[in-house]
Amino acid sequence: MPEMPDEELLAILIGSGTENLSALDIAKRILEYFNGNLESLSSRSAKELARKFTGIGTAKAVSILAGIELGRRSFVPQHDSEIVIDSSEKAFRFLRRDLANPYERFFALLLSQSGKLIRKVLISEGGLACTTVDARKIFKFAIDEHCCGLILAHNHPSGNTRPSPEDISITQKICDGARLLDLHVFDHIIAGNNRYYSFSDNNLVIGKTADFRSIAP
Repeated sequence: MPEMPDEELLAILIGSGTENLSALDIAKRILEYFNGNLESLSSRSAKELARKFTGIGTAKAVSILAGIELGRRSFVPQHDSEIVIDSSEKAFRFLRRDLANPYERFFALLLSQSGKLIRKVLISEGGLACTTVDARKIFKFAIDEHCCGLILAHNHPSGNTRPSPEDISITQKICDGARLLDLHVFDHIIAGNNRYYSFSDNNLVIGKTADFRSIAP
């Protein structure tokens, strides 16, 4: 099935429109209200959605929220022991809810040689624009958990996923330290407005010693 825009998928969940609005029109209005952020939409109650949007009753609102939750579950296994993260998309999907936050948060995913998730660690949480990252804290967790690789991730509450000079600098600092400890930094994900930027996909992981292709099957 070809990839469909969010508004078309949402229109399918809505099903039917009103006399003056099609299901697609309603879907577009909903997404515009939430600035395209499905995580923000999914955090609202069915009663609130029915109250805010013409053409959305409680039953349709429940269908919308159930559809979003079902989609989320299809990407995240029920048990952490089952999770293998070997691509930037899988990393983003796993951390999507954690990074849908009005404050900047910085995470590290600790991985085994085979890409199996060992632990998700919240390294820091800051304000609306930035957070302070202590590389030593990341390495302490990595050593304690005997992991082989790291994926870094944080969010930009502004919605702009492009890396800042500070993002590039801290990534280089962590990669330099990881090399001394024989750890691989596979990627750094920046999330915002239901989208993400991957350092690895854009060849910007500074001084990395491995990429996702090196993860053993």
